[in-house]
Amino acid sequence: MDLFEYMRKEEQKKESPLARRMRPETLDEVVGQSHILGKDKLLYRAIRADKLGSVIFYGPPGTGKTSLAAVIAHTTQAEFRDINATSSGKKEMADVVEEAKNTLGMYGKKTILFIDEIHRFNKAQQDFLLPYVEDGTVTLIGATTENPYFEVNNALISRSTIFRLNPLTKEDIETLIERAVTDPVKGMGMYKAEITPEAKSFLADAADGDARQALNAVELGVLSTDPDPETGKIVITLSVAEECIQRRAIRYDQSGDSHYDTISAFIKSMRGSDPDAAVYYLAKMISAGEKETFIARRIMICAAEDVGIADPRAIQVAEACAAAVERVGFPESQIILAEAAIYVATAPKSNSVVNAIYDAMGAVKKYGNLPVPVYLRDAHYPGAAELGVKGYQYAHDYPNHFADQQYLPDGVKNERYYKPSRQGHEADVDDWLTFLRESVKKGKEDAPDGRNG
Repeated sequence: MDLFEYMRKEEQKKESPLARRMRPETLDEVVGQSHILGKDKLLYRAIRADKLGSVIFYGPPGTGKTSLAAVIAHTTQAEFRDINATSSGKKEMADVVEEAKNTLGMYGKKTILFIDEIHRFNKAQQDFLLPYVEDGTVTLIGATTENPYFEVNNALISRSTIFRLNPLTKEDIETLIERAVTDPVKGMGMYKAEITPEAKSFLADAADGDARQALNAVELGVLSTDPDPETGKIVITLSVAEECIQRRAIRYDQSGDSHYDTISAFIKSMRGSDPDAAVYYLAKMISAGEKETFIARRIMICAAEDVGIADPRAIQVAEACAAAVERVGFPESQIILAEAAIYVATAPKSNSVVNAIYDAMGAVKKYGNLPVPVYLRDAHYPGAAELGVKGYQYAHDYPNHFADQQYLPDGVKNERYYKPSRQGHEADVDDWLTFLRESVKKGKEDAPDGRNG
């Protein structure tokens, strides 16, 4: 690095956004991610000992992937180079590799190459790195918001250790906010700024695990708020915080009554076939920062518990919703959640499946381990017939693919656990089961709706 490049980077530090300036320089300054950065953890020990091999940091935005790279840059004795895959390509990597070869040959120093957004490199660009990672010319640190097992070449994956970073907790973000407000060197301390507990709590909630969001709001709040004429201090209040992050504070404690009351109302609205109420409570949860994965799970449960076989597609829609919101994320995933909630709310309802499994579980508890009818037992071994395992009637050999034989154990042979309702598709199921049972008695062979064809 020449003098001009050094001066440019120093000036950039002063003018860069607060979130960038507040990046930690030592392991002790890192907040959160104790599952990989606890003092007894591999990553902590490797960074501390300057023995880090190639790694890939994977996690949502604002969880500290680039911050960890900054810590490594300040900790290691190796040369540190960084590029961003959105604006760099093979030429930039080739330049780093050539420089790394010279540094290793002339000074015996290794080079760490940090690639942000590594998933944006195509296969050929990723393949270019392989031999240099393999022979130790460079130590790779990749950062990605996408699952590396899908977006990064298997060859690079096999040569790297994957570390998953979790969304920061509310307490983690509150710590970072307090540090940013009071730090006189890298933070906003020179402005004599303060933040109220309500504003700090709100920003930490609204950031939803993304420290960058919270710090951007803090910086905007400090720079756009006039000092108090008497004290000369800038105070970030709840109303200032709401403006800076463009969200209103909603009374919704994710571990308190409001959380449970709202999710209860959401489920009961879907069960009660009120799509308007379901969407309202969905919007309330989204606005309050409820996890989309939690909401999607509740929709799946409602689809199974309250719709059931009255509309078997409901569980498919709910399951597709759960997969889609993980891939898409907010804000677009709110549309996916709304579609699934409305579908479940407007579907015909039946809890026959719930009753069936609860009644069956009750029977198992009451009667214990009743023996399986002998002809239903496994017969795929020599000597089964000699042990009496015979007499099974293969259903497909009979009219309507239905054999009139007992499937339940003797102790409960006359029980009916599944009792279809007359709702939606379940009415057809009820008709079909009734037909099968009566057809044996009456000798009928023609099934309704052409089902025997």
